[in-house]
Amino acid sequence: MSSFIELMGLLVLLMLPFLYETNHIFRYYFKFLIYYGIVSFNSIILIPAFLVRPCDVRNLLWASTWCHRISTLIGLRWELRGKEHLSKDQACIIVANHQSSLDVLGMFDIWHVMNKCTVVAKRELFYAWPFGLAAWLAGLIFIDRVRGEKARDTLNDVNRRIKKQRIKLWVFPEGTRRNTGELHPFKKGAFHMAIDQQIPILPVVFSSYCTFLNDKKKILNAGRIVITTLPPVSTEGLTKDDIEILMERIRLQMTETFKLTSAETLQRYKPHKPSSPMAAAAAFEKENK
Repeated sequence: MSSFIELMGLLVLLMLPFLYETNHIFRYYFKFLIYYGIVSFNSIILIPAFLVRPCDVRNLLWASTWCHRISTLIGLRWELRGKEHLSKDQACIIVANHQSSLDVLGMFDIWHVMNKCTVVAKRELFYAWPFGLAAWLAGLIFIDRVRGEKARDTLNDVNRRIKKQRIKLWVFPEGTRRNTGELHPFKKGAFHMAIDQQIPILPVVFSSYCTFLNDKKKILNAGRIVITTLPPVSTEGLTKDDIEILMERIRLQMTETFKLTSAETLQRYKPHKPSSPMAAAAAFEKENK
């Protein structure tokens, strides 16, 4: 019986490269399995380290160091532009477009530039252990969208702390992630926070994932993404009455950048399906030597 199980296991292993190369649905799920599997494993490993300084945003820098190579394994390459804006040691509200959970891999890739940065996330993610526990210990901010008053109180407390400690707060103002090839309407929360503390807003734009990701058809190929940090937008002297104009102004800037960088990545897009995650990593390293 044990010999039969071993034989079946060997056959499955031999079939993996073939399925990965020929079946885009298998490749899609296999890449996300690698992604979530490594994040979960690293969460378990890092939880004891995070207990040394619980809920400290510097822990997120450790996490990014352990996780940023996931992109290489699944064939994603990130290019950061406007680094000088992102690296400033200042409190600010980062507003970024939200297309997929793959956004987190892009954040891992640039966290060393941001340094002290945390993220606003929906409370439901806290219960996705071990990731949720590790994220909380690393300083992630979980808010309960259903209980609006409690969420506002949490964000007000966070807002005062980020200004005092010069922390960057990353917010996805679209709320729900959508890979539709466009930016969707913004929610006002991030802009309220920036004006309340009179701190700048830093727009960050990820180019479109449409060249390599299609969740409906279960396609996830190798891809290149441009992350553009636009110049900070001052909120000094602004009041709540200015929120609508400020929000629309920033959204238009981000939309224009999204269109330009997405057109650029589409122009240089070359379909590539490596035979395995290790082959993807090798190809990535070779290209960037």
